[in-house]
Amino acid sequence: MDVEEGTLNSPTDPGLTACDMDIYQWDAREGCEVRQILDRIADKWSLLVISLLGRRRLRFMELLREIDGVSQRMLTTTLRHLERDGLIARTVHPVVPPRVDYELTDLGCTLLDTIQTLVRWTEDNQLKIAAARARYDATATVG
Repeated sequence: MDVEEGTLNSPTDPGLTACDMDIYQWDAREGCEVRQILDRIADKWSLLVISLLGRRRLRFMELLREIDGVSQRMLTTTLRHLERDGLIARTVHPVVPPRVDYELTDLGCTLLDTIQTLVRWTEDNQLKIAAARARYDATATVG
């Protein structure tokens, strides 16, 4: 059977570069930690939470108000995952009613620059991407 151009024959294919092999190794293995971490930090809710907490410490309801479209349940899940991964810290204050604050950890702060770079790239290129989408859509409907 012919292999489609641009696809890999196997992980030992001599045509692979070192970069290609690294991508294959972290992307194809089941249970790969790198893939799991990328899936977690690259989802839209995590990106927004990390970006907001990069500005200042926030309470749950402040985060909920700031993030358009997130449900209370999804925000809770996202915060738990980020806390488990060591990217945010949760502080419960012993007051009535209970007050809970969230803030980036030192590890979370190291991710903030990368996220801000990605957001800047998106902002800088959004018009080019919109134009490319329009060109694609125009040809896709014709073909």
